[in-house]
Amino acid sequence: MQHVYSGKVREIYEDGADLLLVASDRVSVYDVVLPTPIPDKGALLTQLSVWWFGRLADIVPNHLVSATDVPAEFAGRGIRCRRLEMVPFECIARGYLAGSGLREYQETGAISGVELPPGLVEGSRLPAPIFTPTTKVSDGGHDAPATFAQVAAAVGVETAERLRALTLAVYGRGAERAARNGIIVADTKLEFGFAGAGTGARAADTLTLADEVLTPDSSRFWPADDWAPGRPQHAYDKQFVRDWAAGTGWDKKPPAPELPAEVVAATQARYVDAYEKITGTVWRR
Repeated sequence: MQHVYSGKVREIYEDGADLLLVASDRVSVYDVVLPTPIPDKGALLTQLSVWWFGRLADIVPNHLVSATDVPAEFAGRGIRCRRLEMVPFECIARGYLAGSGLREYQETGAISGVELPPGLVEGSRLPAPIFTPTTKVSDGGHDAPATFAQVAAAVGVETAERLRALTLAVYGRGAERAARNGIIVADTKLEFGFAGAGTGARAADTLTLADEVLTPDSSRFWPADDWAPGRPQHAYDKQFVRDWAAGTGWDKKPPAPELPAEVVAATQARYVDAYEKITGTVWRR
């Protein structure tokens, strides 16, 4: 194996024709990795993604080769994947108003160029889920909102339309499944790539779902029985850590503060709760 990339949360290794994608217990907020890990976080993210890949395969192919054929030291938190030529955008579906989408709406009345009705508040359910892509930055910078037209200009109209359709279809399936077990998927971020990397134009049907899918790191999960527009929502995701970090007075630049033990424990409990509620199974490391 050869180590080829370190992300905020994941490490990537080359292993023959495949890649090994290994999730760590690191947690990042505001694009900064915090110094304190969340125990079992990497395994929770990996195993929830694997669970979702199996339930989305009829919508879009994915990059998963094996969740078990990995070195022993990566067991439970590593997956063997196909190599892809990645799309240079993060594909976000939003069904509710929160986070950066809320801030953009408050400033412009739209998100990523999608006009929304006036009078929406934090936590409002949108009239219909919307596609709000962002640029994808890998050098430590910040992703920036992008419009559908910008995606089309970069990858072609056909591929952009396919990305939008797949993103909304995956979100729809995920939101419907989570709702059965009392969880609202407020929004989610997806990544896609083309199978069989190379040059030249690509047929839209080669788009492949990659990275992680519908996890507490890539999505906002809210308990349905506690949802109330007009205020922050209880979160089964890392929003809890974001809120704690914001309350410390930290300037959102490295170095980040250490997480207190009670915040670590509460965050781990929320990740476990999300896993168990969504899958209907007891979490076992």
